[in-house]
Amino acid sequence: MNHLLFDFTVDKAAKSVFITREFAADLSLVWDAFTKQEILDQWWAPKPWTSKTKVMDFTVGGKRFYAMVSPEGHMTWSLQKYTSITPKTNFKYLSAFADADENPNLPGSDWDYSFGEENGKTKVSIVIYNDSLERMEKMIEMGFKEGFTATLDELDHLLASL
Repeated sequence: MNHLLFDFTVDKAAKSVFITREFAADLSLVWDAFTKQEILDQWWAPKPWTSKTKVMDFTVGGKRFYAMVSPEGHMTWSLQKYTSITPKTNFKYLSAFADADENPNLPGSDWDYSFGEENGKTKVSIVIYNDSLERMEKMIEMGFKEGFTATLDELDHLLASL
């Protein structure tokens, strides 16, 4: 069996969540899975939820506005504003829940993704920094670890099928 690294650490003092996950796929494919709407919408939600992107402009200053859609059709909107992009290496965005009209519910969190490839595996390291410890604790209580772990597993299955 192919053992892939997965680490999920919550650091309350730093108001940060650190996630490291390896994928058995090449870097350009994994990068595309995180940065292209048509691929993101296939995996960016824990089943049975789905992801539906309304707007995606993967440029510095651009945004992704999307909903997590429940099996009953309930939509939870989120807004990601891209603040930094270094192709196939790193990108960052400010993430916030939002209403259907793109009005963010602040405070949000800063997401920092780093990508690296070694021995045919791609390692993605994610740091999620929250301005508010209260927001981070609420995110964790809402099942973020379980949901995001399931979401990354969806990506793993998708990459295996591509």
